[in-house]
Amino acid sequence: MIRKFKLLSLSLAVMLACSTAALADGNAFTPLNFDDTSYGGNQLNNSVLTPTQTTIPQEVAGNDKMQNAILELDNAQVDVRNELLNYKAKYSDVDAQYKLIKAERKALDQQVRAIEKRIKQIDKAKEKIRKNML
Repeated sequence: MIRKFKLLSLSLAVMLACSTAALADGNAFTPLNFDDTSYGGNQLNNSVLTPTQTTIPQEVAGNDKMQNAILELDNAQVDVRNELLNYKAKYSDVDAQYKLIKAERKALDQQVRAIEKRIKQIDKAKEKIRKNML
């Protein structure tokens, strides 16, 4: 019963969240232009067109500054991503070298141990021969 209630409430929340976007009234807010939106009210006379509002040059300059700031941020993000790709490439190269050196070190360690074992065997053989000579 509780599980069904949770599922029903979750689906209701998702439906409400999705319906707000579906029932929105057009494109009322765009970050680059605030004044040129129309909300589609009833017009009494369709033959007479009302002139659109002209923007003040300060607002245009402000919009240009905002657009330039957004472009600069986009460029900075591209630069940071390129730098990240470079570091990832360097990291993978160093990682490959590390794994290669680690494998080589392990092989050399095994060879050193094998040679030390052979030296001990030779020493033991020499010691046995000396005991047999006396």
